Amino acid sequence: MNDSPFEMRFDPRTVKHLGLRMYATLPPALAEILSNSYDADASKVRVELKEVDGEPIEIHITDNGEGLNLDSINDKFLVIGRNRREEDGDEASPKYGRKRVGKKGLGKLALFGLAKTITIETRNAEKRNVFVLDWDDLTQSEGVYRPKALVVDEPTSEANGTSIVLTNLKRKSSFDAAGLADNLARIFIVDETFEINIVDPQGKEIIIDNERRYSTLNVEFEWDLDSTPLSDIESEFSGELSGRILTALTPIAPASGLRGITLFSRGKLVNAPEFFSASTSSHFYQYVSGWISVDFIDDLEEDVISTNRKSLDWDHPVMAELRIYLADIVSHVNTDWRKKRKEKKDDEIEQASGVDTQTWMDTLPPDVRDSTEKIIDSLTKDESVETAAPIIQELVKLVPQYPLLHWRHLHPKVRDRVYSYYTNQQYGEAASQGVQIYCEIIRDLTGMVEDGNPLVNKAFGSSSNNYATRPPLQITDLSTESERNIQEGQSHMSRGVITGFRNPISHAPIDSTVPSVFTELDCLNVLSLVSYLVTRLDDAVVNSPSP
Repeated sequence: MNDSPFEMRFDPRTVKHLGLRMYATLPPALAEILSNSYDADASKVRVELKEVDGEPIEIHITDNGEGLNLDSINDKFLVIGRNRREEDGDEASPKYGRKRVGKKGLGKLALFGLAKTITIETRNAEKRNVFVLDWDDLTQSEGVYRPKALVVDEPTSEANGTSIVLTNLKRKSSFDAAGLADNLARIFIVDETFEINIVDPQGKEIIIDNERRYSTLNVEFEWDLDSTPLSDIESEFSGELSGRILTALTPIAPASGLRGITLFSRGKLVNAPEFFSASTSSHFYQYVSGWISVDFIDDLEEDVISTNRKSLDWDHPVMAELRIYLADIVSHVNTDWRKKRKEKKDDEIEQASGVDTQTWMDTLPPDVRDSTEKIIDSLTKDESVETAAPIIQELVKLVPQYPLLHWRHLHPKVRDRVYSYYTNQQYGEAASQGVQIYCEIIRDLTGMVEDGNPLVNKAFGSSSNNYATRPPLQITDLSTESERNIQEGQSHMSRGVITGFRNPISHAPIDSTVPSVFTELDCLNVLSLVSYLVTRLDDAVVNSPSP
C-alpha cells in the first residue's frame, strides 16, 4: 500500500464523528453522494440495492458526470473539510449551469455511515482511476491515510463518470426501496436535467421526481408562490422565493415527515419542515405541507446552513427577517385555507341540499338573516355534509326565501314578472309593474283597450250597479248580497291600487317616492293585494258587453 499515490489527511476522531453519527441512515448518506453527482454535471444517477436471501450486501451508485482526474482525487475529493466554493469559486457548472450544492467538504464521510468498504471508480479525460477506502485501515491511521489503489490513470475509451460500490454494509435489515425514494424526494428538488433512479433488489426501477414528495397526501388546495403573492410585508425577499404550499384533505401524519414547510437551497434541503410560528395550536398546522426555495442563502457571506442540512441559523440577522416573512406567508395561507375550505363545504352542501345558502340568506330581513347565518355557520363548521344538508332543507321550509309577507305565495303571473325588479331592490318599479300586469290581464280577458280606473269601472261595474246587466268580468255568481259585495270590492280595491300606488309612481320621479314614501314593505303589501285580485280573475266569467 505504501506505493499508493492517493493520500487523505484527517483527524480520525473527525471521521468517526461526522461519518458515523451524522450519516447513520441511508437517505441522508446517499443524498451527500447524489449532491456530488449533481455538482459534477451528471444528468443521471442510478442507485442499485443488492441483496442475497433478503440480506443487504452491496449498494452501487453510478453517475454520468464529469468524473475526477488523479489530481482532483487527491487535492479535492480526499481532502476533508475542503470548502470547494472558496477554493474553486462559485461559478455555475459548464454543462447545465448549476450552482454548487456541496460546500463543507464532508459529504464523502457519509459513506462510512453505511459501509466499511468503499470502492470508487472515476473516469475523466480518457483516464480511469480506481481506489478503495477501508474503515478499519482509516481509523487505525495517524492523520494520514492512503487508500488502496487498484487502477491509476489507466487509459480508457469509456465516457466520463463515477461509480461507487459500498460493501461490508452495516445495515442488516432488507432494503425499502420505495421508502428510500420517498425520503430522497423530500431532500431534493429534481429538475429535468437531473434524474435519480433507485433499483430495488428485484430489479424494479423507481424514478424520483418532485411529485413523489407529496404522492402520499390527498391534496385539497395549493398555493404557488411564483404566481400568488402571499404576504403583505414589504421585504427584500419579495419576489425572491419560489415554491408550492399545499394542504391535505385529512390531517397529515406526524411520522410522515411532511407536516410543515420545507426549505430548499440550490435544489437541496436546508431546513426540515416547520411552520415558522411561535404558536402551532391551530388545527390548520395538521394539514399544511409544501416547499419553498430560498436559494439566496447560499450567496450569503456567512454560512447559515447547519452541517446536517436540517436547520438554518435563525439567529443570523438576515435569517431572522426571513423567518418573519415566512411566518406571514404561512399566516396568509392559513386564512385563505379556512376561506377555501368553507367555500368548498358550502358548495358541497348546496349540491346535497339543493339550497344556495348565500343567495337564500340575502333575501332575508336583516334580523332574520343574522340569526340564520349563525345557524348556518355552525352547521357548516361542525357538521358533515350528510348531516348539514337535510337540516338546511328543513330550515328553508321554516324561513323561506323572501319570507316577508310570504313572497312565495304571490300569484305566479305577478311574482315571476316582477322578480328581477324586486331582487334588484327596485321596489317602486316592482309594485308599479304588478299593477300594470293586473290591468293587462283584464284587457286580455275582455278585449278592452282602456287603462287604469276607466278600465276597472268598465270591466267590473260600479257600486251603483244593480247587476241587472252582468258586468264584462264577473268574479262571483252575484246571486246573493255577499257575492255582489265581493264583486264591488274587486272594483274598489282595483281602483285603490291604481290610484294609491301606480299613479303616484307613474306621475312622479321615482327617487322622490321610493323609499321616502313607498318602502320594500309597501311594495310587498301592494303586490300581495294585486296577487289577490289576480287570483280572483282565475275563475272569472267573461260576459259579452251590453249592446
